[in-house]
Amino acid sequence: MSSRRSIMTLFSAPADPWSHRTRIVLAEKALDIEVVSVEPGSLPEDLLDLNPYHSLPTLVDRDLVLYDSRVIIEYLDERFPHPPLMPVDPVTRAQFRLALYRIERDWYSLLGEIEREQDRKQLPRLRKILLDTIVQGVELFQLKPFFLSDEFSLVDATLAPVLWRLAHLQIELPARAQPITKYTSRVFARPAFVRSLSDVERAMRR
Repeated sequence: MSSRRSIMTLFSAPADPWSHRTRIVLAEKALDIEVVSVEPGSLPEDLLDLNPYHSLPTLVDRDLVLYDSRVIIEYLDERFPHPPLMPVDPVTRAQFRLALYRIERDWYSLLGEIEREQDRKQLPRLRKILLDTIVQGVELFQLKPFFLSDEFSLVDATLAPVLWRLAHLQIELPARAQPITKYTSRVFARPAFVRSLSDVERAMRR
């Protein structure tokens, strides 16, 4: 697929899963936009002026500024509809949005707790909670090539950053989670996923 020129700019943190899923969507859409790598706490002045929450990722498209990653990825999917990353059917689309909500609430919140935890004695407990939360849905990963779908979707773009970070967090999927292991191999081998990785993220699995 040929890249499409765009004047959009994405401010993205190199180690942040919220930024990572946005970069995955950009890569799946083959969008050629400027991606500015920003370390949290060292935001450029123009971003401080644009985003009242001073958060990452932030997408700037002409006069439009978006600073919630879910809003950003849905906007990208609607503005650049090929390939589509959400189903057209309203019922299925609502189910996918609910899946996005649950992944953000259950997986991303736990991932954030682990990354912020100062007491190393608490890390094994938090890691186990995240692992148990992931493995609870193992049956869903064997129904279709991708999450509840024959095609890659925004849900997969949201799952992938967490699954990519498991080894870095010293979390190992058990044998009973083989469908998830196979799923991760399928997703991580996608050229778009490989292109989405920052240098920091590549180093997580070396």
